[in-house]
Amino acid sequence: MGAVTAALGTLAAIAVVGWVLGRRGTLGPGAEAALARVVFTVAAPSLLMVTIAHADLHLLVSTLAVVTALSTGTVALTAVVVLRFVWRRRAADAMVGMLASSYLNAANLGIPVAVYLLGGAVAVVPTLLFQQLVLAPVAFLILDASADTSMPLAARLREAALRPLRNPIIIGSLTGLTLAVLPWDLPEVVYEPFRLVGAAAAPLALITFGMSLAAPRPGTGRLWTRDLALVAVLRSVVHPTLAAAIGLGLGLDRTALLTVVTMAALPTAQNVLVYALRYGKGIPVARDAGLVTTLLAVPVLVVVAAVLG
Repeated sequence: MGAVTAALGTLAAIAVVGWVLGRRGTLGPGAEAALARVVFTVAAPSLLMVTIAHADLHLLVSTLAVVTALSTGTVALTAVVVLRFVWRRRAADAMVGMLASSYLNAANLGIPVAVYLLGGAVAVVPTLLFQQLVLAPVAFLILDASADTSMPLAARLREAALRPLRNPIIIGSLTGLTLAVLPWDLPEVVYEPFRLVGAAAAPLALITFGMSLAAPRPGTGRLWTRDLALVAVLRSVVHPTLAAAIGLGLGLDRTALLTVVTMAALPTAQNVLVYALRYGKGIPVARDAGLVTTLLAVPVLVVVAAVLG
């Protein structure tokens, strides 16, 4: 428990540095977006490439990956059923609500949590792959179909299939996977530049995360709505609880259980708001879900660490 507490303290301390920098405007306008692009396009892909290339690939096809897929898929399906078929929300709005409930902040927050709390970035890979290769394509297909577009169905299907392959984090992960399965190893000197750049991913992601918390938020009117409450409960309570129950049922040991439950307790990804703005759907829920679930993630992670750490 002491090591877990120290890891959470490290995460919080670096995030506070980012908050102070953002609050004071030390790095100037646009710094948060610039740092986020560096993490997303360079540092995180480098870290994942090197980590996966040297990892035991059993993790990617293990019970941990099964628990991740089952728990995340169940949360996503529950959100769609309630929003679309019980509360009769429009299909596009239901898709945004589904993403807010199940699409985790696995890059900006998940990577440093995996590094500092779980001992390695590879722990976040099953979550990243499931989100980018399953959740995102399905959501984009529905959102594109709901948009006013003349693009043929075949073109929309092709775009949904190819979109994840243009994601730098997925490219880094798949490159690492390819290197890991090769029958020969590259010289370590080849990995060194990527290892050096990748080492910046976790602290830069936390600084960026802290800066995002300091950014002023536009007026939102009434914060708590029924849709937001559903998202918050699914994201912060149901998902980690479900991951724990499935993991216990499948016989995960304490360390593996800590991994999957910690990943399931991450807050909603900031990308969900970007997608909502892009399609003009579900913006209020996407906007508020990031803040609410981030605030809830702190006590949830403490509880998870206390019980399983």
